[in-house]
Amino acid sequence: MSTVEPVRKISDIRKIEKILKQENFRNLLLFDMGINFGLRISDMLSLNVADVKNKEFVHIKEQKTGKFKSIPINSKIKRMLNEYTINLNPKDPLFSSAYNNRMDRISAYRIIKKACDKANIESHIGTHTMRKTFGYHHYHKYKDIALLQKIFNHSSPNITLKYIGIEQEDIYKSYRNFIL
Repeated sequence: MSTVEPVRKISDIRKIEKILKQENFRNLLLFDMGINFGLRISDMLSLNVADVKNKEFVHIKEQKTGKFKSIPINSKIKRMLNEYTINLNPKDPLFSSAYNNRMDRISAYRIIKKACDKANIESHIGTHTMRKTFGYHHYHKYKDIALLQKIFNHSSPNITLKYIGIEQEDIYKSYRNFIL
């Protein structure tokens, strides 16, 4: 099994969003929350409507680490959540299947993979792609690996750099620019 990669180009993110918007607003929200919050898919899928409706923060206990995390809801996601949750029951799962069950990670994977395939994105894609996309772009915007390490609860900056693909990207760049 290969490691999934982030979506590195903003233009590719916009392509994915356009595809998902045409298919299903729920799927667009899933993707946009994933790339804006950097949560693991298991933590996103465990959210209920009440956890996000009319809230300023999402408060979760990470399933993998058991640590508590509070994430401010940015203006883009807030608008989307307001539209999406307007007629939903607060007790319902935020992301439901067609049968009104909680969406599972396999369904989430299929949604993301299908949209990336339609957008002709050829990197290794999985649900973790959303978390890595968040990390990749957060790092490029703020250049603060210590902050990102803390957000991801990683034990070292090197793990975080490798996780978001920066280490390998820098190696490739050095090869391309090294000519004797």
